[in-house]
Amino acid sequence: SPSPRQNMPIRYFIMKSSNLQNIDISQQKGIWSTTPSNERKLNGAFWESSTVYLIFSVQGSGCFQGFARMCSAIGCEKSQDWGSAGFGGVFKVDWIRKESIPFQFAHHLLNPWNDSKKVQ
Repeated sequence: SPSPRQNMPIRYFIMKSSNLQNIDISQQKGIWSTTPSNERKLNGAFWESSTVYLIFSVQGSGCFQGFARMCSAIGCEKSQDWGSAGFGGVFKVDWIRKESIPFQFAHHLLNPWNDSKKVQ
């Protein structure tokens, strides 16, 4: 049967990581965790969209490290994989592409919700 959310919009989020190790953990375990301030926005998008894509970048890398689909809402359970540093609950992700892609390949993409700045 068709998905109950199939006629809803697709949402995209850039997820910045402070280090490559977090990206590696996510790709190995199929999970992600973000700061509590991002949780409400991501959970809202998960429930109100047909699909939520997360595009990952390590701060200062000049690249995207790949992208994944959000596969579950963010729960209360925390993961010790990232240490303690201010992360909220864990949620499942399905990695679609695991590859470094320099920002220059996306400079033609502009974000209308961020003063039409380049997506990076």
